[in-house]
Amino acid sequence: MNIAMLSYHTCPLATLGGKDTGGMNVYVAELTRHLGHLGVHVDVFTRSQDEHVPHVLHNLGYGNRVVHIPAGPEVPLPKPELVNHIPQFVDEILDFSEKKGLHYDLIHSHYWLSGAAAEQLQKTWQVPIIQMFHTLVLMKNRIARSPEEMEGPYRLEGEQRILKLADKIVAATLAEQAQLEFLYRADSTKLVIIPPGVDTSRFYPIPKDEAKAAIDLPVEGQMILFVGRIEPLKGVDTLLNALKYIQNSGNLDCCPHYLAIIGGDPEDSEQSLDQEMGRVKALSQELGLTDIVLFLGRRSQDTLPYYYSAADVVVVPSHYESFGMVALEAMACGTPVVASQVGGLAFLVQDGVTGFVVPNGEPELLGQHLIELLLDPQLRARLGSQGAEIARGYSWDTIAARILTLYNSLLDGKNVPHQGLRHNPIV
Repeated sequence: MNIAMLSYHTCPLATLGGKDTGGMNVYVAELTRHLGHLGVHVDVFTRSQDEHVPHVLHNLGYGNRVVHIPAGPEVPLPKPELVNHIPQFVDEILDFSEKKGLHYDLIHSHYWLSGAAAEQLQKTWQVPIIQMFHTLVLMKNRIARSPEEMEGPYRLEGEQRILKLADKIVAATLAEQAQLEFLYRADSTKLVIIPPGVDTSRFYPIPKDEAKAAIDLPVEGQMILFVGRIEPLKGVDTLLNALKYIQNSGNLDCCPHYLAIIGGDPEDSEQSLDQEMGRVKALSQELGLTDIVLFLGRRSQDTLPYYYSAADVVVVPSHYESFGMVALEAMACGTPVVASQVGGLAFLVQDGVTGFVVPNGEPELLGQHLIELLLDPQLRARLGSQGAEIARGYSWDTIAARILTLYNSLLDGKNVPHQGLRHNPIV
């Protein structure tokens, strides 16, 4: 079986924490790697953003490739501009497949821009399309705080068109399924709920002292950890205000603590910082938190298990999250999670079992749960242990097998029933 995996706007090999790198990059890379383990050949096609990076790389193993396709200038571009280069992206993929003598059985596209490319490829290849959106514009626009943060109708039109042409839509959670059905009027017979997975051979509990030593963090002091892109919908401002509430309460004066933020690049000068990073750093200074907030910048996926294991609590304060890969990775490492009660997070993080969920944008409640966790090591240990057990049910071996079942059923013309995971309340 040959699969054409499309990740047009971002490369699965990119370092995490950049403006357009996050859970989707991990998803595409890990799914491709584990499908290879199951004997499936996958070529991941992504737009080349650096002329110095080889156009074909074999970093995902099992003969599977990441193919960097020149489409427009080989530099990062704003998403609205990327639409203009999709035709060239498609033409170059067709040329690559023809030169290699390859026939692809199926297209698996990620994010709406890849779906737009899949639409054009299908005209030539006449093969089924499986689409996963990862984020939906109607949900993102709902939580936008200004017109500048909203995306235009071109994306909504694209998402609606892809929903009609795709043969199957993979939703990560019941929440995403409901959004697709009620906001987009998607055909429910096309929807299949399969959550993302976690590599349990990499993400597992590491003794805290060993984890801190490996990443050269202070042994003293409790660490609150945020991992994610620095953009408005990730809710870093809510976390900073929660930290200010903690300081004002005095409840943790007995316990040295700090917040570590992974994402963005703190080494950039103020002039080159993007708008949101600049705003977050300014807010940290305004709130008087600069002594206890560490901006660590981007980190490779290989180092994240050490950070999760070193942390006393991981916070995911997003205003919108289709799933919540960071929460799952933290759970797998045995660290309790405090997350916003939004999207997939409301299903993934079990309140009082693996951590706590709080209403979106409530820094005081968030701060209260952080105080509770940092003052109670037995509570942290219990929630962390239960989270690690639940996370094992999301292993990529399990998830990749379910994706392969979906591939086979589509090629065989069979319908796929919704399947649940043990310990998994979301499917």
